[in-house]
Amino acid sequence: MHLREFFAPDAIQLPLNATTKDEALTELVSLLHVDEKSSDTLLKMLHRREALGSTGVGRGVAVPHCRSLVVQRLQLAYGYSPDGIAYDAADGLPVHHLFLIVAPPHEMSNQYLPILGKIAQLAKEPDVPERLSALTSPDAFFQLLSEKGV
Repeated sequence: MHLREFFAPDAIQLPLNATTKDEALTELVSLLHVDEKSSDTLLKMLHRREALGSTGVGRGVAVPHCRSLVVQRLQLAYGYSPDGIAYDAADGLPVHHLFLIVAPPHEMSNQYLPILGKIAQLAKEPDVPERLSALTSPDAFFQLLSEKGV
């Protein structure tokens, strides 16, 4: 299982237009191309998750995630904010890299937690935040994932 399998090429936004956490979540959800009602549901679920504790894991990375009936399979989206977004991250620093994970409540392959773990592992690698910041295309994003073996 590799992260690339769960990203549509058009689910990579370089750069994000968002300047706030709410705008970033809205923009990431829009990359999944779900209808308006489904988007609203996902945003409510993401806000509920963020109310439990920020998904800003540190080093400029956030991994907003939720489960919802509005999706049929696990999907990922990625966005990069050059200026950074105030996100209440664990280290107090702005977030530049956002990895969105949405999954149905009951997925047969049970990949939700392993995917979350792979993204966290990727974010901990010393060179990754800098390399993500230098990306200019979805193809370059996928190449980085391949190089890192995730």
